[in-house]
Amino acid sequence: MPRTWKGLSYILPNDMTSSPHARLSEAFSRFDAANTADPNRFVVDGVEQPKELVYAKQMTAWQRRLYPDASEALQLAARSQHIRRWEIARESFPMDRAGYHKWRTTLYGFHADKAERTLREVGYDDLTVGRVRSLLKKERLKDDPETQALEDIICVVFLENYFTAFADKHEDEKVVVIVKRTWAKMSPRGHAAAMGLTMPEKAKELVRRALAG
Repeated sequence: MPRTWKGLSYILPNDMTSSPHARLSEAFSRFDAANTADPNRFVVDGVEQPKELVYAKQMTAWQRRLYPDASEALQLAARSQHIRRWEIARESFPMDRAGYHKWRTTLYGFHADKAERTLREVGYDDLTVGRVRSLLKKERLKDDPETQALEDIICVVFLENYFTAFADKHEDEKVVVIVKRTWAKMSPRGHAAAMGLTMPEKAKELVRRALAG
């Protein structure tokens, strides 16, 4: 059954058609076309959408809010962050913490490879391709401002759109630990954005517990 979401209509239109940057627009269109094949669906404002297409547009929406002056590489990395993620299922790795980290590390390279193929098809140079790959592989987090910016966007998108459903599926103590780890990855700008999110009361209480701890 598709998941139902509300209030995301502002990110669902093809929002790059008026961009003066034709190559960026073309890359976005190709990323979105790749994610349209996602068999997992969400219902957003009454319209069924591929899950990873929704996620990609959520990433761009928050990139523009948090980092409106982002470089082209950061914009590309945000849009392709989960490109075709469903092709490597979590269940294909051991269902423990080590297996989770192996899955995530494998996905970093997978997304970088998928994004690179598209970027080369639309004519990006080696420097831009290498930069997008570095961002998608989360290299030098805390030392690279753009890697940190991408992490902020990822965390805020999770907290706004996926945290409540995640929390409903897990014990409170596990959720509190996850929030602590998420918070530790974020910059002060990311923290400020997260604190301004609207959440159900239970979710807010779990965040308060994590921060108090």
